Amino acid sequence: MPHLPSSARLTELLGRAHGRRIAVIGDVMLDVYVSGDVDRISPEAPVPVVRVRSRTYALGGAANVAQNVTAAGAQCTLLGVVGADREGTTIREMLVATDVRANALVEVGRCTTQKTRILARAQQLVRVDEEEDRDLTGDELARVIEAVHAVVSDADALVLEDYNKGVLVSPVIRAALEAARARGIPSVVDPKFRNFFLYRGATIFKPNRRELESAVGASIDIEHPEALPDLLGRLGVEHLLLTLGEQGMVLISEAGELARVPTVARSVYDVVGAGDTVTAYLATMLAAGASPVEAASIANIAAGIEVGKLGAQTVSPAEILEHAEWMALQ
Repeated sequence: MPHLPSSARLTELLGRAHGRRIAVIGDVMLDVYVSGDVDRISPEAPVPVVRVRSRTYALGGAANVAQNVTAAGAQCTLLGVVGADREGTTIREMLVATDVRANALVEVGRCTTQKTRILARAQQLVRVDEEEDRDLTGDELARVIEAVHAVVSDADALVLEDYNKGVLVSPVIRAALEAARARGIPSVVDPKFRNFFLYRGATIFKPNRRELESAVGASIDIEHPEALPDLLGRLGVEHLLLTLGEQGMVLISEAGELARVPTVARSVYDVVGAGDTVTAYLATMLAAGASPVEAASIANIAAGIEVGKLGAQTVSPAEILEHAEWMALQ
């Protein structure tokens, strides 16, 4: 990989992540995996009957980014909203167990976002979403904005993780990015379609290809990406990191410089959570002093490791170092 830091530099950056403080703001979710066996069709409707064997819980959305930040060795404070329900309590307990500071979570009058996946023989049969995604308003919005200033006030980097669940509305985005600029810290944005053009001033803006094409209303020619730098002016961001799945990533800077970061996965087992891993390592490495190209290269290694695991999983610095050594031998 042409932009991969040297072994010494990689070790240095991963080591410097320890003690760095990352503020993650965005949509918090609880992922539930219900696994079982199917050996008959229901007499009530033409659907399979699942006999449940296990039920597991995982942090999703911004909460998964946060636990990836702590897995990278940094400190993390998570700001999002949860309901006054069992799912919200579960998320708080799981965050504490992964050393994420959950005291900034704001309790609001809606249910905690929960996504339940029902599986049989490792195949997903159906997903059930329990959520309310209206934009925050009134007192709930005011409490989140107040918390924004608190969590960014001592951060070394900021992450805005948008899943269109109503937390990252215009006033929250503006308050967060203004606070980051006032502190002189980098910001990483993982956007969705609703507020795609509201992140002016962000350090790294990280959409995937489908999100970018949907927002600009045109297909993106990766083989002839000369027009991509023009998008930065329209977006008002310093760097555009376009994630391309098995094709890796492309990093475009304000100066028009373009760096290709090819995928480095040994094997792809499950792509769930890879984007969250990239976002977490981007912010953590920028906070540690990495250049945007170095941060993207390290985040790409982390994603290559994560897709080899089942479900949304974290990636440790030791795994990155081991993977980099394997890459050097290829």
